[in-house]
Amino acid sequence: MRQPKLIDYALLTILSLIWASAFFNIKLAKHSFGPVTIAFLRVFCGAIPVLLLCYYKKIKIEVFSKDWYWFALIGFVNLAIPFFLISYGIKAVQSNLAAILMSSTPLTSTILGHYFTKNEKFNLFKTIGVLIGFSGIVYLFSDNILINENNIYSAILILLGATGYVIGGVLTLKISNKKNENVTTSICIWASLILFPLTLIFEQPWNSVPALFPIISVVYLGLVSTGLAWLLRFSILKKNGLIFQSQVSFLIPIFGIVLGYIFLNELITPKIITSVILVLIGIYLVKRST
Repeated sequence: MRQPKLIDYALLTILSLIWASAFFNIKLAKHSFGPVTIAFLRVFCGAIPVLLLCYYKKIKIEVFSKDWYWFALIGFVNLAIPFFLISYGIKAVQSNLAAILMSSTPLTSTILGHYFTKNEKFNLFKTIGVLIGFSGIVYLFSDNILINENNIYSAILILLGATGYVIGGVLTLKISNKKNENVTTSICIWASLILFPLTLIFEQPWNSVPALFPIISVVYLGLVSTGLAWLLRFSILKKNGLIFQSQVSFLIPIFGIVLGYIFLNELITPKIITSVILVLIGIYLVKRST
């Protein structure tokens, strides 16, 4: 791994901005599409850039190989469920709240890593970091202006979606010997196969004519926030390693708040700022101990 250069930090910032922009784009896409349709179009369009990369680099795609059940399970847990839950829950909460709630993934990863891996056990810094980070999430739920009895279940669904990402990450360890591009393409295809019939059964999107901006948003979610973002992530991982790439966790909630304010005029309360600070401190302590 090379020492990070200015271009590496620039790419890391772009990746954080792309992932953070997904939340307000989901909010916009909801004006014309249901949550299952958004989830399907996101994984379907997201598979295209990675699939092309696999063909370009002559990487074998093992979507229907003997390990197909792992790809199907990971596609369901790591993509289909989170994308659906986030798309469903974000209708009733601000996109900046979704960005903060999703930033809890490194904290949840630490807890699951302790129980399901051999080399990621709790230590003092991790324990303090998890406690501080989740205290920020709990504090966010005390903001009655933004989270109340009308949308608390939507916020919980988004948290469950974040947990799906983490569980999917743990399951991916079962096929860690396979190339990232192959895994990403295969799980996107399986998630598409799972979501497509559900889209037809429950939402029947052909019955309505979507507006222009929701179409742009849902295509952006697939091609950019999913497909292009994964390619960028691969590049950063290869050049600079996992620890450097994982710093996106610090930037996503910040960008999420800023983008929600710029594009959707979303409210920023003192409790949002305090919550983000606590979550970022928690993430810092967890990463400091690794």
